Amino acid sequence: MTDTHDNPNLLPPEEHVLSTLEHDGSRRWLYPKLSKGPYLFWRRVVAWALIAIFTVLPFIKINGQPAILLDILRREFHIFGVTFLPTDTFLLALLLLSCFLGIFMVTALFGRVWCGWGCPQTVYMEFVFRPIERFFDGRAGLGGKPGKPPAAWRTFAKYVVFYAICLHLTHVFLAYFVGVEQLFQWSLGSPLNHPIAFIFIFAVSAALMFHACVFREQLCIVACPYGRMQSVLLDDSSMIISYDESRGEPRGKLGKKKRQALQEKSKPETERSVGLDILQLHGDCIDCGECVATCPTGIDIRQGLQLECVGCAQCIDACDTIMNKIGRPKGLIRYTSQQALDGKAGRILRPRVFVYAALLTVVFAAFLFALTNRSMADVTPIREKGRPFVVLESGDILNQMRLKIVNRDRVPHTYTVEASEPAGVMLSMQGGSPTLEPGETKSVSIDLRAPFEMFTTGRLDVRLIVRDDEQTVAEEVFQMKGPFTRHNAEEQNEPANTERTPQS
Repeated sequence: MTDTHDNPNLLPPEEHVLSTLEHDGSRRWLYPKLSKGPYLFWRRVVAWALIAIFTVLPFIKINGQPAILLDILRREFHIFGVTFLPTDTFLLALLLLSCFLGIFMVTALFGRVWCGWGCPQTVYMEFVFRPIERFFDGRAGLGGKPGKPPAAWRTFAKYVVFYAICLHLTHVFLAYFVGVEQLFQWSLGSPLNHPIAFIFIFAVSAALMFHACVFREQLCIVACPYGRMQSVLLDDSSMIISYDESRGEPRGKLGKKKRQALQEKSKPETERSVGLDILQLHGDCIDCGECVATCPTGIDIRQGLQLECVGCAQCIDACDTIMNKIGRPKGLIRYTSQQALDGKAGRILRPRVFVYAALLTVVFAAFLFALTNRSMADVTPIREKGRPFVVLESGDILNQMRLKIVNRDRVPHTYTVEASEPAGVMLSMQGGSPTLEPGETKSVSIDLRAPFEMFTTGRLDVRLIVRDDEQTVAEEVFQMKGPFTRHNAEEQNEPANTERTPQS
């Protein structure tokens, strides 16, 4: 590759077009230092709590089902004791909309807090894979680039541990879709007995291995659409991590005179023994570079808010440590808002927050209402294929239909069906009243008979009532088809057809 510095006809690029890209286009590998402090402590607590929840949830049973089981093959989603079936599209849409509105509101209030504190990429990269890498590279508890390449056996052992973790994560992830019991049985058998699951395990673990070893922070910088979506949701009152330029600039290296002046600045004016003239030339930032060295995405927070910033607060811990050492107040880099940096009063409660909160309340309330009022059985009337009706020798009109019943309850039920309106309609169920196990679906064939004279318009609405062992679970209207009667034809001054032939 030709270096642009050697070609006067090309403009020199910025030092880093991306924080992981050198000016010559080569990859810049990041080895962030570990900056200890209160934010790192609480992020570690949150991260390990999330890891524990992710690992344990498939093993927890609620109402006889896993806490979360997304059974795609059976088209059943079990989420915290509630079972969602394909007929619950409206409920799932409300739940998904509630999640999006929650994201919007949290972003408006707290910025990209999810990226830095809860995202699986951040949790596993910063609190699982990087600590293991630092251990094998000899930089445990410190971070930063190793002074020399680690021994080959250390590198090999690191990759073995990485792949073991990737396999664990893949198996736990698959348990959310097939259940831990099924996964355990598959693990004891031959991969040839379940090739799709085996291919899934191999492919996903290989993808995780590639991410842990190669792609790493590139996911946040160039691939993640969620970070970009969050960035456009910020406003001047949203919480961000920012460098206080008015306090830190002009920055300068910490020399002996500046160190003395900074120490004297915190003393009362009567007790000062050194002049503070030098501080008029320099701000609190001593240009130590610790905020850059500790950033997991390699940016310089002093250049302002950037898309690559995930809000992890490592730069805050690093800068506060330096401020303590030189005797200056903490908060040169801090959680704040753009309005606060501009000297204006920040507003946590503002119109967009109220709008998000109101919409979230309405949508989630609608979800809860629909969830608590849904029937314990799904009933769908379906017309049989073939002739729409048959004229019997007795003169009655016969319609054939199927009633699809889904038992949503957690116990078996026997279902009965009757035609309540209009009077005179007779219903017969082939095979008798069906008994359905929990979650089972059956289609029952039903014959409906009605007198010929009732079809004054060629159709007849029949109200069907479906009951289980205890109560009415559904009321459906089925439209019977039939011929126009002579009485109807005479009213329209049309000749009536004396033959009773099927009408489609």
